[in-house]
Amino acid sequence: MQLSVKRVIRLCLVMAWVASAALFAAPGARAEATNGGLIRQSGLIRQDVSFRGGGGLILHGTVLIAPGAPGPRPGIVLIGGSGPGPRVEYRQEAEAFARAGITTLVYDKRTVGYSRTHLDFGLLADDALAGVRLLRDRKGVDPHHVGLWGFSEGGWVAPLAAARTSDVAFLITIAGSGHFPLRTQVWNLTTHLKHRGVGGSFTGVVAGPAVQLVGSTGLFPEADYDPRPALKRLHRTPVLALWGEHDAQVPPRESARIFRHALDAVGNKHSVIRFVPGAAHNGHRTTDGFDRIGGPYFHGKPLGELAPGYAHTMTSWVRAVAAGHPPTSSTAPAPPQATSSTPVPGHSWSTWLAPALLLVGFAAYPLSAVLRRGPTVRAVRWLSGLGLFTVACTVLCPLAVFVLGDAAAGPVMWGRPVAWLVVQLCALAVLVSAGVAFTGVLRKRCAGGSAAWLRLVPVALATVGFVPWAVWWGALRP
Repeated sequence: MQLSVKRVIRLCLVMAWVASAALFAAPGARAEATNGGLIRQSGLIRQDVSFRGGGGLILHGTVLIAPGAPGPRPGIVLIGGSGPGPRVEYRQEAEAFARAGITTLVYDKRTVGYSRTHLDFGLLADDALAGVRLLRDRKGVDPHHVGLWGFSEGGWVAPLAAARTSDVAFLITIAGSGHFPLRTQVWNLTTHLKHRGVGGSFTGVVAGPAVQLVGSTGLFPEADYDPRPALKRLHRTPVLALWGEHDAQVPPRESARIFRHALDAVGNKHSVIRFVPGAAHNGHRTTDGFDRIGGPYFHGKPLGELAPGYAHTMTSWVRAVAAGHPPTSSTAPAPPQATSSTPVPGHSWSTWLAPALLLVGFAAYPLSAVLRRGPTVRAVRWLSGLGLFTVACTVLCPLAVFVLGDAAAGPVMWGRPVAWLVVQLCALAVLVSAGVAFTGVLRKRCAGGSAAWLRLVPVALATVGFVPWAVWWGALRP
């Protein structure tokens, strides 16, 4: 039976597709496993690529090139901040680098092995280095001048990646924190809470017992990661460290000082520290660090336009490094920082054991009601219920801020989140109920027998322990 020409062509196409799929799935596939077609858009050439990141995970990104740019060109890999971080979030930065003649790779952040409860900077660094290998192998790119750009969380990841290999020719960070992630997050949350008008005991609880509980229970991944060792391995790598003048998510003045000390300690003679005027955390335009001016939207929120001079500062610095003239070390004067960060309290079992014991003590009275013996004082039932509710909400209210951000504070009244105001009123109600319950128990002191009175011991102990604990957690403080 003879095959028609069309059938032969179809058969060849199917065989080619199967072969390419097998190559893509092969363990030894090259970093640039698949390439999309070249697309011209906004005056740039864009090509979708796929490559293997840490642990063999396939990552997807886009390479941007300026048409007609002379080669070989320097290259740069963009590392995003915390969260899902799709490549579109960094489109403005990628286009700015590409228009300056720097071949740029921006890729979608991994979702496998990355979540609110699991984070591995080492794995993210492996992803970034896979992107570096992709650009180094790319035609038209100077393999000796491929560097990294890291934003926010990427300000921890990028130095770690650069410290692992000599393949990274230079490093740019924007809004990189010099502190541990958990300390940075506390500064971020309290800064935003104060911007909302929250003060008093609530911010103290967030920066005190609440963060101590988060750290002690391991609920915050990479909480104690120290960025200084990685910075101290960059003795030869040119570094440009930037912070927005109005950064409200990492402490810029403190972070710049830590970067400077770490890089000077190892004799890095090409580390430049600058602050971007009129810029927010992400280097985009703002008036105060909390708003964004112009630019595209991401998830319904404005990203803001790149701050004036931000892109030029980065691209001109990269061109100078690629030309063999990396700028010598210098530090610009730091703008004022609204508040100082505070060290995170050390891990302590008491932060979770104390509320657990209080909950057990308050719950013991209603649970023992099955005995149905002796005096049952209505005020004690109220005390038990209020105690349970107040202890639980005292812990959950500030913890919600760590999970949902400052928006979890909700509406604010008298310098307190309304939910926290309710907690404080309930704490006072516990004290009132304790007094009423004590009076009621005295009136029935001759009834019920010893077994019935034993029911009151746990709630009595919980009430006594509640007072200092509630003061510590701010429920009984202004």
